[in-house]
Amino acid sequence: MKMFTFSRFALRALLGVSISVMPGLASAGWVRQNSGTGLYLYSVHFPLNASTGYAVGASGTILMTSDGGAAWVNQPSGIGQYLLSVHFPVDAATGFAVGEAGIILKTTNGGANWFPQTSGITDWLYSVHFPLDAQTGYAVGGTIGVNAILKTTNGGTNWVTQTSGTAQWLSSVYFPLDALTGYVVGAEGTILKTTDGGASWVSQTSDTTNWLSSVHFPLNAQTGYAVGGAGTILKTTDGGAAWVRQTMGTTRWLLAVHFPLDASTGYAVGGWPDSSIILKTTDGGASWDTQTSGATDPLYSVHFPVNALTGYAAGWHGTILKTIDGGSGVEETAEVRSQRLEVRLTAKPNPFTSFATLPGHEAERFSLYDVSGRKVGTFRGDRVGEGLAPGVYFLCKGTACRAPTTAPLRIVKVR
Repeated sequence: MKMFTFSRFALRALLGVSISVMPGLASAGWVRQNSGTGLYLYSVHFPLNASTGYAVGASGTILMTSDGGAAWVNQPSGIGQYLLSVHFPVDAATGFAVGEAGIILKTTNGGANWFPQTSGITDWLYSVHFPLDAQTGYAVGGTIGVNAILKTTNGGTNWVTQTSGTAQWLSSVYFPLDALTGYVVGAEGTILKTTDGGASWVSQTSDTTNWLSSVHFPLNAQTGYAVGGAGTILKTTDGGAAWVRQTMGTTRWLLAVHFPLDASTGYAVGGWPDSSIILKTTDGGASWDTQTSGATDPLYSVHFPVNALTGYAAGWHGTILKTIDGGSGVEETAEVRSQRLEVRLTAKPNPFTSFATLPGHEAERFSLYDVSGRKVGTFRGDRVGEGLAPGVYFLCKGTACRAPTTAPLRIVKVR
């Protein structure tokens, strides 16, 4: 089978052509949006594209935008407690938010209504993640000397407490490919891993006692990153058997990390307790550059929904930042700009059990690659993924990915 370097493919897929400088066509780096609130925001998430997204925070705040952040609308949560994490697994309709005192909220209509679920605990929940669909998901949290890992397999109707094997406070959970293999991080450098859907959690050696705030694995369960106190950034390339500290030149607390498409280009944000910081790497963390945002408050969350160019960060005092150029403020040609704004493909359903359809592109041909970069086949747009084993795949237009002009579409086939 034909192989290709995914990081190179992803970059070319994002831009289509190389960037050249042309006066008068400068983009803006990070730009502050009007969130309409001065309350603290702790999590931002855009499920499918860069237009429709959600942010949550203090006093039960839930904000929603459908126009890329030009306007943020407050949604009624029905609570007054802190919300610390929000996640929409498949689309912009069904999502979950967690927070103070074991609160779990769910919506199935894009946030028009949020309904409380029974978590069975009173500890704070700091992170929620549904890997493949809106049925099986995890939430983690705790307080001093106590932690919680919860799992649901029925969309939150029931949440079951799992045994973590540690007493440390837990702050972030992420399952990169399926609902079996996942990671949790937390206080005192805690890193836990499961390969059986949380039936057992195994402690990994992080070689740090700093609090770890966020964990993310971009493409598979092997290469991932964790960030935390004192500017800590850790990387593993072997599924956590070894975590290696990276150098980034800051001692500020980093609170979130996100790699949009591959393990090369990623962002980390933070700055707690009294500043703001955004870091970016394009070489898998070998070096991290500080970006200028104009923000002065700590940033708690960062998310790039479809590529490494357009992303959002959220933090204290209602701060929401947006970039459309990877945070750099570089100048670009009109040709690059038009390709960056190109309408992206959508697969329905996604995840799927038999095959997916690409609306408007049913008669066209598409190449499909697995997470290792191996080409697994060419499919018509009306029967994408038919006959393949369950797993995560990336799709590009045409019969080969020599010069794609759209970001690779991530699709998931389930049993």
